[in-house]
Amino acid sequence: MTAGSPSSKHTSWAYAEEHAEEPAAAAQARLLAAELGVEPVTPGTAAALTVLAAAGRARTLVDVGSGVGLAAHALLRGAEASGAGSSAVLTGIEPDPECLTAARTLCAQAAPRQARTRFIPGRAEDVLPRLASASYDVVHFHAPAETLGLCLDEAVRMLRAGGMLLISDALDADRTPKPAVRADRTQQMRAAERRIQEDERLLSALIPTGTGLLAAVRAG
Repeated sequence: MTAGSPSSKHTSWAYAEEHAEEPAAAAQARLLAAELGVEPVTPGTAAALTVLAAAGRARTLVDVGSGVGLAAHALLRGAEASGAGSSAVLTGIEPDPECLTAARTLCAQAAPRQARTRFIPGRAEDVLPRLASASYDVVHFHAPAETLGLCLDEAVRMLRAGGMLLISDALDADRTPKPAVRADRTQQMRAAERRIQEDERLLSALIPTGTGLLAAVRAG
């Protein structure tokens, strides 16, 4: 097995995914996600979200497509680690009522004690336009590529200078890098990536953790 071969890359990916041990509450939420047929962010992605939120000292956060709340929980852990947890405010958006209940429960049990959370039922394209401009430290998407395409401009509008746009599953389960894959969702993800690359307001990096985490910072 040579360095850089598919086998060695998979071994490295698997090793990275197991790097950070998840809290017990997150492990339980993964079992519930499986019961509900929901694909949550991977442990490696959750760890990266925690580190990025901590590094950015995030206090105001939006989680689009919350599912059972694993990404929201990870972001709030980052806010707590940075010392911002007691004043953190997280807004979650999720259309599925069962997932919404699970996300509320997870964050109520495991979020920093003084953090405030609100989970809004509905579609991101209906909710995001109601949120304030230049007011958020983090906007995270774990949503269908179609939703991302419709909401990308709104997300950038909401970020304050230095705020982070984070997109989970940016590699679309490893389909995005394969030119032969022409599925609508894959092409929509490629289009969103290009829009971010071409936006002069954003500095971006594509991190191959989980199923891809696209991170962009709004320049001042």
